[in-house]
Amino acid sequence: MNKIKVGVVGVGHIGREHARIYSLLKNVEFVGVYDLDPSVGKRIAQTYNNRAFTKVEELIEAVDAVSIATPTVSHYDVAKPFLEAGKHLLIEKPIAATPATAKDLVYLANQKKVVLQVGHIERFNPVLKTIESCLTRPKFIEAHRLSPYPGRSTDVGVVLDLMIHDLDVILHLVRSPIAHIDAVGVAVLSKGEDIANARIRFQNGCVANVTTSRISPDKMRKIRLFQDDTYLSLDYQNQAGEIYRKIKSQITREKVPVEKQEPLFLQIASFVECVHNKTMPVVSGEQGAAALDIAIQITDLIWQDPSRKLEIPGTLG
Repeated sequence: MNKIKVGVVGVGHIGREHARIYSLLKNVEFVGVYDLDPSVGKRIAQTYNNRAFTKVEELIEAVDAVSIATPTVSHYDVAKPFLEAGKHLLIEKPIAATPATAKDLVYLANQKKVVLQVGHIERFNPVLKTIESCLTRPKFIEAHRLSPYPGRSTDVGVVLDLMIHDLDVILHLVRSPIAHIDAVGVAVLSKGEDIANARIRFQNGCVANVTTSRISPDKMRKIRLFQDDTYLSLDYQNQAGEIYRKIKSQITREKVPVEKQEPLFLQIASFVECVHNKTMPVVSGEQGAAALDIAIQITDLIWQDPSRKLEIPGTLG
């Protein structure tokens, strides 16, 4: 199997983790990195004995595939030249800053017939396999994602920073059009919202309640799913959980069997395999764009009128 030549654009907090993992994969040739701060790029390149590119154009010529881990506002401008050159992309979430630019990236990837994968890392969390294996028809989903103030990724509000992970997972699990969304949120330490809650009702009757905060004293990443005779409580952070089942008149409880693995490693390895095999990624550009679209609608609700209910044209209501 020929090695895929890969690079990383943006080697800050997340990008340097992409670099670390590419250096461990046997089926890739890690060519080098590009960062707006030349000293940062040089330091990461020295760590992995490769090249710190000073021009994006040179990196485009040198790779088959690339990870883009720059601030969200730059995703479109950075990604577009790579797609136009026929390069495969793993782009960190959210896919872009606006639905229109996300749609354009998806169009370009389809036109050039390249892999466009979006970095919704929870889709690679081993606990999600448990949800999928037990899933019938969820009736109610509750998700909590809380963290201390990060001091980074504050170019976007908490909906686009953190909640979008849960939105992507919920859309993947429910697979029904949305009927209504209610949303509230407040800014505390940032220009954008730092705490947010969204209640989403789907056309098939399922309701999802999603709470996100980046000013919590503690970390939490949990999702709970309720369906006929079964309740699943899962912890993304600790890769653990429990399943409660109603059997006749008794409630049984069992631990979720989870083989713990690093989700980011699984995500990047999956991307490389998709490039090798020319297969559809686990989180496609279309799915990344769908999660972004809902996140933008929730953000708009928060900032336009927190008490207003969004009626999506063409759906129930």
